[in-house]
Amino acid sequence: MADAVVRLARPADRDAAYHVCLKTGDHGRDGEPYYGDDPDALGRLFVGPYLAFEPASSLILEDSHGVCGYALGALDSRAFYARYDAEWRPHLCARYPEPAGDPGQWTRVEQVHAWYHHPDYFCPEPYEAYPSHLHIDLLPRVQGRGHGRRMIERLLALLRAHRSPGVHLGMWASNDRARAFYQKLGFAELTRLGTGGDATLYMGRRLEE
Repeated sequence: MADAVVRLARPADRDAAYHVCLKTGDHGRDGEPYYGDDPDALGRLFVGPYLAFEPASSLILEDSHGVCGYALGALDSRAFYARYDAEWRPHLCARYPEPAGDPGQWTRVEQVHAWYHHPDYFCPEPYEAYPSHLHIDLLPRVQGRGHGRRMIERLLALLRAHRSPGVHLGMWASNDRARAFYQKLGFAELTRLGTGGDATLYMGRRLEE
């Protein structure tokens, strides 16, 4: 395979996609040093439910070495979160108990296990204009080569074909590089939660022709 190709995800991609999530799990950097006790902790949250519930808007990037990225979306965010809450999260909570003690002393793994028990289903307004959402992760070996833009443009086309009027995404407000990337793709700020470096910025893009 001379270059990376974009294709729809398959069930067999799960383990490789979880690995991509791990290797980008420290704010885009390698998260493996922090999640050795449970390498799939992030993947169960940010990858698994999309592959299971949204196969029509789950894209995989694959090169000659294997799966090296993904772009995952949900057509109707509220419907996706409702299904996640009813069908996916109960199994996580049953298998991974909520951590005890001082949250300030939790490991990264314990923090993620706490998210299983206290999910964030925030959707920026106006919801009717931006009901879909997406996120993307690429391994370093394929970054900076236009694959991210290509994957997002294809994912937006899939969401548009399913009559989504718009899409949103969340990111760290301090990530200037990511914000500039999404602005070039037509995304604009919708709202932000929190303050300082820990603030979450939500951006959106209309998809109607």
